Amino acid sequence: MTELGGWDPTSGRSAHRAGAPTLIPVPSLLRSLLSDHLDPGYAAAARSPRPRRAVDRVWQVAAAALVAAVFALAWSQAKATAPGVRESQQVLAASVRSAEASTDALTVRRNGLAAEVDSERRSRLAGDATGRQLLGDLDQANFAAATTPVIGPGLTVTVTDPGVGRDLTDVSKQRVEGSRQVILDRDLQLVVNSLWLSGAEAISVGGVRIGPNVTIRQAGGGILVDNQPIASPYVILAVGPPHAMADTFDRSSGLQRLRLLESSYGVGVSVANGDGLTLPAGSIRDLNFATEPGPK
Repeated sequence: MTELGGWDPTSGRSAHRAGAPTLIPVPSLLRSLLSDHLDPGYAAAARSPRPRRAVDRVWQVAAAALVAAVFALAWSQAKATAPGVRESQQVLAASVRSAEASTDALTVRRNGLAAEVDSERRSRLAGDATGRQLLGDLDQANFAAATTPVIGPGLTVTVTDPGVGRDLTDVSKQRVEGSRQVILDRDLQLVVNSLWLSGAEAISVGGVRIGPNVTIRQAGGGILVDNQPIASPYVILAVGPPHAMADTFDRSSGLQRLRLLESSYGVGVSVANGDGLTLPAGSIRDLNFATEPGPK
């Protein structure tokens, strides 16, 4: 008769009892797997005295009380500083409104003085042929510098971002489907350049005149034209021969980009001919240097 047993210290010896079962030596690992059903760590914890568990509970309660005290202190400090924060916000908002009002007043005064200077210049130069020639040259230079308002026929290009979706991720670096903003600065730049190539004589974007040193650039999730923020829908006015411009612009890379955005992201694109388009004067730039033309 053979049975599975533990380690028999007399196994392998010559002396044995007649009829006694033969014990097969079992390694200690296998024996522990068959006989011990409790992990040693749990067994040690079970053998630990009850006072140790009580001490652990005390420390847990103390830690919870400390965390609660920290949160209570932070809440009380936030509550105490909230009036000061609101007051600071109100002061900053009032300062911004005051600066905007001052800027608007200075702009009106500057425009008025510029009109007086222009009127005085014309009255003094219009008296002879040389003066009239100078006035003509000056008008051409001002038109090229976009410092005079323009009214005339041309094209109106309106670009509208799609509706707000579930994903409001800022896409200043890339386009995300369903995001708030799809049109980027490079899209408007391409449209403006395509309109210039199509024969436009003057262009404005979002009510801001495009001229020398005027940039269209991204600032976070917004677009700035000459450092002035614009928002969707983006209205681009281009004064020039409308039919010739429309034929060329229809084949331009700028309109092709808009059509691709229209089909891919649901951007609204509208191109229409118009008469009497009004473009404002651009910002007056500081004169950095000048040279007097001499004989060649």
